[in-house]
Amino acid sequence: MDALTVSSVELKKVSALQFGILSPEEIRRYSVAPIQREIAFEQGRPKEGGLMDQRLGAIDRDFPCRTCHSSFLDCPGHFGHIELAQPVYNPGFLASTLKVLRCICYYCSKLLINTEDSSIASRLKQIEQIKKGTKRLGLFLSLPRLKECRFCGNAQPKLLRDALSIVAEFPDPPEGGGEKRQQITAEKAYNILKHMSDEDADILGFSREQSRPDWMIITILSVPPPHVRPSIMMDATSRGEDDLTHKLGDIVKANNALKRLEREGAPAHALNEQLQLLQYHVATYMNNEIPGLPRSLQRSGRPLKSISQRLKGKEGRIRGNLMGKRVDFSARTVITPDPNIRLDEVGVPKSIAMNLTYPEVVTPLSYGRLQALVANGPNEHPGAKYIVRDDGQRIDLRYVRRPADLHLEIGYKVERHLQDGDVVLFNRQPSLHKMSIMGHRVRILPYSTFRLNLSATSPYNADFDGDEMNLHVPQFLEGKAEILELMMVPKNIVSPQANKPVMGLVQDTLLGCSLFTMRDVFITRDMMMNLLMHIEGFDGQIPTPAILKPKELWTGKQLFSMITPNVNIIRFAETHVEESDSDPIFGPDMTIHDTRVVISGGELVCGVIDKSTVGTRAGSLIHVCWKEHGPDATCDFISSVQLLINHWLLQRGFSIGIGDTIADDETMNYIVRTMEAARQEVTLLIEKGQNGEIQCKPGKTMMESLEDQINSVLNQARNKVGSAAARSLPASNNLKRMVNA
Repeated sequence: MDALTVSSVELKKVSALQFGILSPEEIRRYSVAPIQREIAFEQGRPKEGGLMDQRLGAIDRDFPCRTCHSSFLDCPGHFGHIELAQPVYNPGFLASTLKVLRCICYYCSKLLINTEDSSIASRLKQIEQIKKGTKRLGLFLSLPRLKECRFCGNAQPKLLRDALSIVAEFPDPPEGGGEKRQQITAEKAYNILKHMSDEDADILGFSREQSRPDWMIITILSVPPPHVRPSIMMDATSRGEDDLTHKLGDIVKANNALKRLEREGAPAHALNEQLQLLQYHVATYMNNEIPGLPRSLQRSGRPLKSISQRLKGKEGRIRGNLMGKRVDFSARTVITPDPNIRLDEVGVPKSIAMNLTYPEVVTPLSYGRLQALVANGPNEHPGAKYIVRDDGQRIDLRYVRRPADLHLEIGYKVERHLQDGDVVLFNRQPSLHKMSIMGHRVRILPYSTFRLNLSATSPYNADFDGDEMNLHVPQFLEGKAEILELMMVPKNIVSPQANKPVMGLVQDTLLGCSLFTMRDVFITRDMMMNLLMHIEGFDGQIPTPAILKPKELWTGKQLFSMITPNVNIIRFAETHVEESDSDPIFGPDMTIHDTRVVISGGELVCGVIDKSTVGTRAGSLIHVCWKEHGPDATCDFISSVQLLINHWLLQRGFSIGIGDTIADDETMNYIVRTMEAARQEVTLLIEKGQNGEIQCKPGKTMMESLEDQINSVLNQARNKVGSAAARSLPASNNLKRMVNA
């Protein structure tokens, strides 16, 4: 019950989520230390002003946090900051920066639109009504922009993106001389954006409180705490640093070098080279997969993992750690079919059962049983792996020489092996609907695969060509109760999506049902006794044989009725044809081929049981049973039918050979004639198409119309020969029986 401990902290509901850009002032406010040195450690101790400064948080048990004075386990970590010598572009905002610069004057930072034009003014008012900022910026870009600023009169340069920078192409050489094509430094872009008015920024979709345009340029870089970039001890003296720490070290190094060159009055080309290096390190710190930019590598040649790579992709924070997690008390292996376990059971390998545990509290009722499990120890099934005392101390039975000598007390917890009847969750990915994860009862079996009942494969969309599935063991009674009441397989037999069963009889059992319930199937006394053995809860009452002399014979319908719940159903079998199956005297109530299924009070009166009765159809026997007798009775019925029918089919035998696929001479001649006629018709159509004589269908070209006609001819021919082949096969044909079951 520890998981349900109620906190005394006042709860508040989240009313909104605000996304924005951190301003330089906010970064300084969050920061606890300026980072100025690229060296993280000095003589084994964190260096002040370095990337592992103790003010950023406790990185080791030996060095407590100097900001919150908490230990290694309790300190949440604190941000630092790097004051950049010159502004640099943020690679994530470079496209947005370029869009904003195209909207405003290069010289005076005013918007480049003519608001005196009534059509533009009305569109601008519409844009101002839109709440979404990115949409506003996109619509503003679609407005016709001025080539010359109406405030300062200067001609505007054409702005282009060039890798990690922006290039301006001037129509005439700018004032004071210079080239027509110039690179706009991040500092120049920062000054242009800085001079934008708050009103203009609001029109472009920005916010004066949350996202000023000039904040997209990096002037001060936030340094994350060591907790998100932990170092690992290589040996007693050396440490291995995280990729982010390496990049931050490169940034500090390049930044210090740029500051030194500025102090020394270095030439412009040297300053520009160092600034480009700083820009490269900041960009690859954030995203090391920018197209056209060389990757930042470790000494080993491995590309460094940047912030962007940490977040995106299958193994990133979102998909890898938040949307999907690795969890304890779970197992995964290949699934194989087992028709001899119940519908709601899952066969679990013994090796997995000895590894997964369920914590059971010692009570006066469970004391003796749990004491016996502890005596068996961790290496014998059923046994136990751990004992948890009431003070929280945990005893690992692997290291106890004689587990039988340990005496339990009331209130202790025993983490015992998985046993028959335990409730678990079973899941197959992709989990597309709620039936992709359901509750099963454990059946411990030998070998190394999970065993799954064949009828339970449909909701999982599973097959046995190498599929793997996951098993999860609940660790609390609350979880166990939820599984039992909401997620068990019987509770999910009928899907709320289509109000029909998602599980029914399949494959061998379905075929066996249609053969077993035919009129001419009789069962001798010895086989009857063997089959009755497979009926769960058999009450010992055997029905009177349908034939008494010369020897006792029961029909398949009689035995099927013994396991059918007390329901009333009237349906038609899959093979029912109204014209040929209706009896001329009794009408549709009696059918020649026994295709009218009548179940009265749980007694199969007439009809062959096939997929329309025990499949996944609405109103089928399974559906009616689930609604009238409940999930558990339906599960019992499906499990009993499988055991009974599979055993009977095993005794009767069923095989299919090449002889079942060979048509007689008359049918073969009809097929050849039909296909030849279709071929000639297609040849004629092609000739008409080549001569341009095909009449075009509405909305289609001549070639498309020709293709439609050819497909129509071929489809008709295929349907004709398919029907003829099916009609020519006798009812005893094994292939036909499998198709019709």
